[in-house]
This record gives sequence, structure tokens and C-alpha cells, in this order.
Amino acid sequence: MRNEQVVLLDRDGSVIGQSPKADVHHARTPLHLAFSVHIFDPSGRVLLTRRALAKKTWPGVWTNSCCGHPGVGEPMGDAITRRVRHELGLELTGLRSVLPDFAYTATDASGVVENEICPVFAAEAVHPKAILGTNPEEVMDYAWVDWSEAVAAMAATPFAFSPWSVEQVALIGARRP
Repeated sequence: MRNEQVVLLDRDGSVIGQSPKADVHHARTPLHLAFSVHIFDPSGRVLLTRRALAKKTWPGVWTNSCCGHPGVGEPMGDAITRRVRHELGLELTGLRSVLPDFAYTATDASGVVENEICPVFAAEAVHPKAILGTNPEEVMDYAWVDWSEAVAAMAATPFAFSPWSVEQVALIGARRP
């Protein structure tokens, strides 16, 4: 994933180009396409992950299950499958859109800006216990929690979570997606 490209967008969400991922995140990050996914186990618990300390933005912060960027021309479902395998070693089923128009801008403590149109999805893990193979460059910890506990934790301590996950969970609300 060293040469990963991100899709650049205009304000209307139309593709206007591409850029290497390594070059796109800085203090004036251009609008680009991303995704977030909330993964559930068979008992309805959601997977929260803690970002690795080596991550450029929000290192060590708890967040939703997985985020990423689709490649140029890559279908969103394929991008999600690719990224979840890379970060978590999981296979998914029942992928569905829950916030198709989600977009946000946030600035990390280091000054790096996230500026994304970021559709949000939910899915179920096929074998949730297989997560023991997380990629340490991406994920330093994880926890399966009841959705209501995730909602309450993000409302009570938003500083401990990525700003996009806090906003997504608030928009989704108390009911599991």
C-alpha cells in the first residue's frame, strides 16, 4: 500500500484527479474520497479499534472499526474488503450503507487536516475471533463493545475518539445500524 492513490473531489463530490496518499494529508488537505465501516459480531457488538502510534493523524486514538480510501476506479465494496483484510484480517458479510452522504473536516493536534467525503457503512464479521491478526502499523488495540456503550463513551469522552467516529455515531444514534 506504499503507492496508494486517493481520489480528489470538488465540492459537489465529482472526481477531479488523484494524488499519492503520502502527499495528500497536510495542513491544507484537499477534499478527497474515503470510507468508514462499523463492523459487528453475531451478538451485535461493534468493533472499536485504537489507531497505531505510527499513524500520521490521530495516533493512539480510539475510532470506528476501519477507515480507508478507495483507489481510482475501485468500487467502494472492494475497497472496504481490501482495507479490512489489511488492517484486521477479517472477512465481512452484509455490507450496507448507513450514512451515504457523510463528510467532515477535522484538524489533528499536529495540524494535519482531514477533509473527506466519507460514506459510512456497517457490516458483520464472518469470523470475529479471527481478528487476532491485526496489522500493528494500523491498529494497536481493539475491543468488541455493545453499541449502546460505544454511543455513551463517545458522548461522554469525545476527546478519546477520532472526531469522525464521534460524529458518525451521533448521527446514527442509539440504534445499531
